[in-house]
Amino acid sequence: MDNETLVIDDRLAKHPELSHWLALLHAPGVGPITLASLLDHYQTPGAILAAAASSKLSQTGLLKQHSLKYLSNPDWKAVQQDLNWVCAASDHHILTLDSKDYPALLRQIPDPPPVLFVHGDVSLLNTPQLAIVGSRNPSPAGAETSYEFAHSLSACGLTITSGLALGVDAAAHRGALAGNGATIAVTGTGLDRVYPARHRQLAHDIATQGALVSEFPPGTGPKPDHFPRRNRIISGMSLGTLVTEAALRSGSLITARQAVDQGREVFAIPGSIHNPLSRGCHTLLRNGAKLVEEICDIIEELGHFLPNTSCISPDTYGAGTPESGLDQQQQKVINNLGFGPASMDTLIERTGLTAEALTTILLSLELAGVVTATAGGHYIRRPGK
Repeated sequence: MDNETLVIDDRLAKHPELSHWLALLHAPGVGPITLASLLDHYQTPGAILAAAASSKLSQTGLLKQHSLKYLSNPDWKAVQQDLNWVCAASDHHILTLDSKDYPALLRQIPDPPPVLFVHGDVSLLNTPQLAIVGSRNPSPAGAETSYEFAHSLSACGLTITSGLALGVDAAAHRGALAGNGATIAVTGTGLDRVYPARHRQLAHDIATQGALVSEFPPGTGPKPDHFPRRNRIISGMSLGTLVTEAALRSGSLITARQAVDQGREVFAIPGSIHNPLSRGCHTLLRNGAKLVEEICDIIEELGHFLPNTSCISPDTYGAGTPESGLDQQQQKVINNLGFGPASMDTLIERTGLTAEALTTILLSLELAGVVTATAGGHYIRRPGK
């Protein structure tokens, strides 16, 4: 315990205000906007706590009684636990609004989090980032599109940022990791927890090759109101937000709206009019989002932030080149499948093939990676095919 205390004291000596920032982080009723108002009055967290101890803070009228009571006697045990976490590993970091490593773009939003906990490469927070978000239950094509866009764009030097959620978020993180690119996951829990739990290995991989970020201290579990707060960080750190597939009530549309409010680019990939998971993207497009068919559409807007865009070529993913090497019957099925999902009954009607023959052809096309079967018993052409 003595050795641990010595490590903590040494860190506080290098950054004496850190404990004050953490004390304010734990204060009930003191969110980012209220804290910004307090800092306008008192300039530093230490001065805020001193004003609370002398009862001067109550004169501002900014805080309710329970907040004032806490600030006059902060929970130093909780602060100590936060410091224990940061001292537990060399890749654990705590950034405050005045830290040099705090993401510059995030500092510009109306309600930047006063404290960020980071597990991984802290330098990535100030690299050019693209947020990729979408449905937690995407179609196979939507998940693959997210994966391949993340893979290609990370190779161009964009750090891929998302929220570690099921579906599109996970596909985007995995795409960037598979391409040896950088990725950042912003979580709605403390960084000592992984939500959802099935993403434990993914979170480990991201911490190793990228960074996990949260405004919530260690020990914080998932709560519904944490995720909209997480979303503003995802969009706030990023130059733009790409929505690959989303229903009308998708939380990813909240991220897109926050990106608009923050003055950032919003991109959306269109889909079939028959796919309910395309309607959120179509709504964004009607409201002014940039339509994206290939990665060049994003590089066109963000390329000047990147040192090298030579990764872009006419054959880059998304160009929609026709299939090759298919026999006549396979090509017939592909032509009749089109670019939207279709059921077996629909394909039988369009092609005139028997159910047995069509089943054999579809299986061969699945094995060749040309089509994908969806959970609803429909078939869809894989992206780029």
